[in-house]
Amino acid sequence: MRAEQWSAVVTHHGEGPGWDPHARRLRIVDQLAGDLVTLAPDGTVEERRHLGAVLAAWRPRRAGGLVLAVERGFALLGTDGTLTTGPEQWTDPTIRMNDGACDPSGAFYCGSMAYDARPGAARVHRLAPDGTTSVAHTGVTVSNGLVWAADGTFAYYTDTATGTVSRVTADPESGRFTDVAPWVSVDPATGAPDGIALDAEGGVWVALWGGSAVHRYTPDGTLDAVVAVGARQVSACAFGGDDGGTLYLTTSRQHLTADEDPAAGAVFAVRPGVTGHPLSAYAG
Repeated sequence: MRAEQWSAVVTHHGEGPGWDPHARRLRIVDQLAGDLVTLAPDGTVEERRHLGAVLAAWRPRRAGGLVLAVERGFALLGTDGTLTTGPEQWTDPTIRMNDGACDPSGAFYCGSMAYDARPGAARVHRLAPDGTTSVAHTGVTVSNGLVWAADGTFAYYTDTATGTVSRVTADPESGRFTDVAPWVSVDPATGAPDGIALDAEGGVWVALWGGSAVHRYTPDGTLDAVVAVGARQVSACAFGGDDGGTLYLTTSRQHLTADEDPAAGAVFAVRPGVTGHPLSAYAG
């Protein structure tokens, strides 16, 4: 399969795609600009809102509005547009949030990374529905894609620096990761695993940073589909559209010169013949 360019170049470091069921729109983040970008059905920018120095990730809230991961913590965006930012989860300015997702119970997780990607400096942080925060996992380098299996018993998780997608189990009370076991190793020649998405058949779609592609793996870890993308740095993927059957892919211009990879920073899309598993929403 080959993805088609769906939008113009709308971000410098595009990340965090997701379908907002309340707005019926695709939302992405221009991560290091701190912007939330909402795209119309034709791929044009409907709204761009600046929400901080960094906007790492977002998810819908069950009652409406959004939960956000900002540079060093969490925030809530109300249905009236009011932004409420919580306390910083750390004070070290060399570390920022990077990518996140909600579990089926409605807790929001977001992992971090050091700006210089130094090994082991990052963690995965958890925002419970009641607003309390905790650390779910430590010793991470570049915390990226996270998505729970449909039955909620485990999650798929990428620490990009390891070149591996892992299966993770978490304590049902605390949310702390209790077991992180390698599931799929990605050949470095094909790129590094970044953001991930789950389809309705249990397939896992993995964006390949530096690989100009997205891979689909069956639940047993078999590679069974490849989507070619017309930009090298594919950062994340998410299903959306009113029927859930379009896979949207964000790309990045990070570390590129002005004349390199002209489509980098655009959103790409493909209809892979399967629908996505709906995003879990934040319960707080």
